[in-house]
Amino acid sequence: MEIQNSEVTQMPGEATSNSNTSKPQMTAADIQSWFVSYLSDLLDIPPDEIEVTIPFERYGLDSSVAVGMTGDLQDWLGSNVDPTLLYDYPTIESLAAYLADESKSN
Repeated sequence: MEIQNSEVTQMPGEATSNSNTSKPQMTAADIQSWFVSYLSDLLDIPPDEIEVTIPFERYGLDSSVAVGMTGDLQDWLGSNVDPTLLYDYPTIESLAAYLADESKSN
């Protein structure tokens, strides 16, 4: 029996199981785009109505939504994201900048 190699494609930002490959660095712009898309879907509003400088609380996010959102973000980034960061960095802009900086140092 012969086994043939098959090419595996990967989406940008997806984690890999190969320990020799490094995790792609996410920029603040990448992370902001993720938040805008996520909140747009969650709140059922157009993405252009999401302002990155408006605090998360103004979008009516409660703690259970914050936990769900950071869990989804954690999956997307491939690294731990503490839900309390939304209180330390209360806007998309500030949280994205923090997470991008953390991505560079890891």
